[in-house]
Amino acid sequence: MIRSSLRAALVAAPLLVCPLAPAAAQYVVYDPSNYAQNLLQAARALQQVTNQITSLQNEAQMLINQARNLASLPYSSLSALQQSAQRTQQLLGQAQKIAYDVTAIDRAFQGQYGSVSLSSSDAALVTQARSRWETTVAGLQDALRVQAGVVGNLDTGRTQASTLIGQSQAATGALQAMQAGNQLQALQAQQLSDLTAVVAANGRAQALSEAERATAVSEGQERYRRFSTPSSYQPSAVTMFRGN
Repeated sequence: MIRSSLRAALVAAPLLVCPLAPAAAQYVVYDPSNYAQNLLQAARALQQVTNQITSLQNEAQMLINQARNLASLPYSSLSALQQSAQRTQQLLGQAQKIAYDVTAIDRAFQGQYGSVSLSSSDAALVTQARSRWETTVAGLQDALRVQAGVVGNLDTGRTQASTLIGQSQAATGALQAMQAGNQLQALQAQQLSDLTAVVAANGRAQALSEAERATAVSEGQERYRRFSTPSSYQPSAVTMFRGN
C-alpha cells in the first residue's frame, strides 16, 4: 500500500513541476501582408475623403461664382438719361409757328409760301411777307434753343459715362458687367437722339429760310408785274388854290 502511494507520487511530481503551456489566444501574431493591405485601405479611404472635400469646395466656389454672376448692378443711369431725353423732346415740342407736324407744314405752305396770289392786295403782301420773316426767325431761335439744350446734356452724359465705366470695371459678375454695358449703350442712344434733334432743328430753320427766300422771289416778280403794268388811272385837273 505504501509502495503504491509512493510510486504514484513520483509519477505526478514532474507534472507539478513543469508549467502549463499558454493557450493559443495569448500569442501576438504579426502578418506583414495583412498590415500592408489594411494600410492601403486606410490610404484609399483618406484619399476618398480628400476628394470629397475638394469636390465640396469646388461646388461651394461654383455657387459663389453663380451668385456673383446673378448679382445686379447697384447703379442705374436710367433716370438721368430719361431726364436728358425729356429736355430735348420738350424743346422740340416748343417749336414756334410751324411745328414738326406734316399737316401743319402742308397748311402753312399752301397759305404763306410758294407762288404769290395775283389777287392779293399790297397790304396783304406786306403782311404775308412779315409773317414769313417771323416764322424764319422763330425757326432759327428754335434751332439755337435745341442746340443749347443738347450742350447742357453733355455734362450729364460725361458724368454717366465715367460712372458706368467705373461700374463695369468693378463688376463682380457677368450680369453686372452686362448691365453696365447695356446702360452705356443706352447713353450712346440718348446722345445720338440729341444729335438727331440738333440736325432736325437746324434743317427746319434752313428749310424755312429757303422757303422764305423762294417766296420772296415770287413776291418780287408780282410787284414788278404790277409796277410795269399800266394802271387805269386817268389824269384830271386839280385846283390847288381858289381865287377870290
